[in-house]
Amino acid sequence: MNQKTVSGILLDEQLELSLNDLCRACSRSAEWVIELVEEGALEPIGQEQSRWRFTGSSLRRAQTAMRLQRDLGINLAGIALALDLLDEIETMRAQLRQLE
Repeated sequence: MNQKTVSGILLDEQLELSLNDLCRACSRSAEWVIELVEEGALEPIGQEQSRWRFTGSSLRRAQTAMRLQRDLGINLAGIALALDLLDEIETMRAQLRQLE
């Protein structure tokens, strides 16, 4: 019998993480996260970098960004574009499901 194990993380969309929390969750430096913010891939809550808060969806995007960079070697500008396109695809799929 062929069995496969699937693992994942259930994210609370209301979750708020500090910059340090996000860095720990992704095993990445603050500089990497800041660069993602500068590229528009992540949108923190708050103006001051020391007070930034990130949502559960930001954590999901950061983890996807990490995989895109690690697995495909995509630069940060490409990651921002890929994340936007993935979001657009998900929106279209949701609209399609509503029409069916």
